[in-house]
Amino acid sequence: MSRLLPTTTNASTEQTGQPSLLCIDDDRTDDVLATLSSETARTVFRELNERPSTAAALADRLEMSIQSVSYHLENLTETGLIEVADTCYSEKGREMDVYTVAEEPTVLFLGTEDDQPGLRVAFKNLAVAVGPVSVLIALWETVVRYVGSDVGSA
Repeated sequence: MSRLLPTTTNASTEQTGQPSLLCIDDDRTDDVLATLSSETARTVFRELNERPSTAAALADRLEMSIQSVSYHLENLTETGLIEVADTCYSEKGREMDVYTVAEEPTVLFLGTEDDQPGLRVAFKNLAVAVGPVSVLIALWETVVRYVGSDVGSA
């Protein structure tokens, strides 16, 4: 029997936006640091960097209560570190949000707003220098996975 409601998601953890720079005198910095001061919040954030997930799936993987995971998901969402990327449905037909890391990565630096222009130029220069190498590494990893899966199925 085919399902009418999707129980899986196509959301990804790919961060394609320009990095958001937070400096020490930025109002949002306090919120981000307060949210990430919890080890549980950092664990939830790391899991979402690996793959998008629902609160229930995270709770199962982390062996935590759904209430605790939901609390940290709400805090991480409010600070803009994660976002709702999709919706899927449980086996019982309940609608569930699928969370992933924010499309725009966040970079925290210990400088002031006056230092931001120089830091942005440095990031752009790094991206230009590392960009082609990153593409080659991604291609290599894809080939290795593809060849490895063919060897395992033979």
